[in-house]
Amino acid sequence: MEGPINGGMLYHEVQESKLCAVHCVNTVLQGPFFSEFDLAALASDLDRTEHQMMLEGSAASGGDAFLSEESHNVSMDGDFSIQVLQKALEVWDLQVIPLHSPVAEPAQVDPELENAFICHLQDHWFCIRKVNGEWYNFDSLYAAPEHLSRFYLSAYLDTLKGFGWSIFLVRGTFPKECPVTSGEASSGYGQWLLPEDAQRITKSCNNNNNNSSGDRREVAGRRSPVVVEDDDLSKAIAASLRENEVGVSGNDGDDDDDLEAAIAASLEDSSSALRGVAVAAVGDGGGVTESGSKDSGFQDK
Repeated sequence: MEGPINGGMLYHEVQESKLCAVHCVNTVLQGPFFSEFDLAALASDLDRTEHQMMLEGSAASGGDAFLSEESHNVSMDGDFSIQVLQKALEVWDLQVIPLHSPVAEPAQVDPELENAFICHLQDHWFCIRKVNGEWYNFDSLYAAPEHLSRFYLSAYLDTLKGFGWSIFLVRGTFPKECPVTSGEASSGYGQWLLPEDAQRITKSCNNNNNNSSGDRREVAGRRSPVVVEDDDLSKAIAASLRENEVGVSGNDGDDDDDLEAAIAASLEDSSSALRGVAVAAVGDGGGVTESGSKDSGFQDK
């Protein structure tokens, strides 16, 4: 029987500048495998390949190619395209598949069968990952990974899709151990946490959020705009979760007295944060398309 990966520790990266794509890739892999310079190099390689293909296509058609100097794989502020994330994960023989594609149909029915999801809206990336049999939200805007029950996982993904997030599943053989030493792993924003430590930090942040008007995401250095929370949606999902959990046994902590309050608080926080990210992105000048991608060329192509 295989032991837990990374000795049972969780690897989480807290938001640094606009490096959420780096944080997303590393939390999928559960270790500081890539830096922003690594992703920038991959983006440059993709740009050269795309330019070459355009030149060859133009020569074959007898026309003149108009090549923009602007990169479609990395923006000036450090945002990366889905193609860059795909290339990074391909290094570890992992596939990135749109959740709406036919090959991903089993995951649409039962996401618990998968091991990782990548979520994207506007200029923000984060991953939802199964580590040692338990699901966690590794959003870099959170101070610590947030545990998700298997019932909440499906409801949460549906909520994200409802708010226009693009979701991709990641398949393949994930690394069992981080290959770098503890000295090399010191990035300034990466941290190793025991599950109980992550739970304690999350609970503390939830309590602080309930006792003040501030958003929990401020802990990670990014303030989301104040928006009106969708109470009906939160209550409906919370009610559905309670019905599903009636009679279920064997889940440590699911019967805790504050579970219901924690789920409700998490749902409300997610609803507020999702719309907060969208409002912030629009305020920064990025339009929203039907697929939830930026109009500036950073599409999930």
